[in-house]
Amino acid sequence: MRLVRSRDRDQLTRSSSVELDKNRMEILSRISATDCVKLCHRVVDGLCGREPPCRRDYSTTWSLEEWLQLLDFLTSLFRLAVGNNIPDEEVLAKFSDADHSHADAVLSVLRGRWEEIRRALLDRTSSISSSTLQDFDWQLKLALSSDKISSLNTPLLSLCLDVRENGALRPITMELNREEVSMLISSLEAANKVVLQLK
Repeated sequence: MRLVRSRDRDQLTRSSSVELDKNRMEILSRISATDCVKLCHRVVDGLCGREPPCRRDYSTTWSLEEWLQLLDFLTSLFRLAVGNNIPDEEVLAKFSDADHSHADAVLSVLRGRWEEIRRALLDRTSSISSSTLQDFDWQLKLALSSDKISSLNTPLLSLCLDVRENGALRPITMELNREEVSMLISSLEAANKVVLQLK
């Protein structure tokens, strides 16, 4: 049995992704550029919590599978473009094989509703918790001894967090040893990955 090297696997993934994008471009080109603009506005509406596009309006144009592929592609494109602040050239690269008018249609909707999409993504991210971190301060201390141990020499991090919860600012102070700081950093990195995935 032949093992696929990681570089070969990456090339296979990229080529299948390119074929999938070509397929979506072919699917999108079945409607006019004007209808493409309307569809994209409805997709953004759905992304922003309003009424998304309705499948029955396009049932004669696309099968259910094609419809779901296209919706997933457009929603992901708008999320990633705004969330990662992708320039127009990279967005247009996704439409290399499509009719130029369809690429321009998608890009015009993206430009016109950029701020609205950004706000919707921020609201979605911040709705995970009612508390938000406003500010923080820290100090590094060295505990030389305690009432039980005469020689301790343990570094301690004093961390002060200003958390806004339901409009009120609440200070939280904690003292952490080296292991607890490592656990806190790991937790924050994991939370950051989740936030990036939501974008």
